[in-house]
Amino acid sequence: MGTASAMPISDRNPSAQMLNASGRLFLIDCGEGAQQQIRRCHLSFVRIEAIFISHIHGDHLFGLFGLLNTMAMYGRTAPLDIYGPQALGGVLNFYTNYFGAHDGYEIRFHALNCKEPEVVHTSKCLTVSAFPLKHGVDCYGFRFDETVTPRHAEANPAYRAKSYAYCSDTAPFPELADWVKGVTCLYHEATYPIEMADKAAARFHSTTQDAARCALAAGAGRLIVGHYSSRITDFDAFLAECRDVFPETVAAGDCDVFEF
Repeated sequence: MGTASAMPISDRNPSAQMLNASGRLFLIDCGEGAQQQIRRCHLSFVRIEAIFISHIHGDHLFGLFGLLNTMAMYGRTAPLDIYGPQALGGVLNFYTNYFGAHDGYEIRFHALNCKEPEVVHTSKCLTVSAFPLKHGVDCYGFRFDETVTPRHAEANPAYRAKSYAYCSDTAPFPELADWVKGVTCLYHEATYPIEMADKAAARFHSTTQDAARCALAAGAGRLIVGHYSSRITDFDAFLAECRDVFPETVAAGDCDVFEF
């Protein structure tokens, strides 16, 4: 629902994604305008089971207050689990104290503080693990692994469980490929093209080929890139840089839908 980075781009929103797993919705990051994108994509506000915030840079959470308020106006009563860095707790307390006292549903905040992958959320359809990324502030990625019931496995013995990994803002580091190994689909930020590798390193971000190398080392089935710098104008060349290393790469656009 949003593929831009921190600087505004006229036709792209900041980071936000929705994962639909067997009809259950999981929001991953919530940049400014996320609730408008939810409406545009014809998704339900009240069916969001959990929200995962990678870090507290504004382009990944400035849409959260509006979304939480809209859920209340739609009459949400089910508790909402929100996962993110410990500092996000203060942000949510501010919202609750000033705006959310009468929202009608409970916000259950789960602070992340892991040094390696750790299961943080389970539901009927999937298991979610969090893992640390390499950014200027506490930042986490998330891996979503489909749960296959014994009945389903018995009825479909050749079926392979699907998985999705979300790697938000991060500089490359060797452990990451192991933590997302074998995923059906990997999202990895690619803020900069190769020619801006110095800026990527200085700001703890990744280039096109950093993302592609991670996908290759992980043996991912598909790579989706996003979080584009506002300086990028030639997206064909940008995508070609990724595909030189990992051919199964797609450059995401706002409101794109990927099925796997």
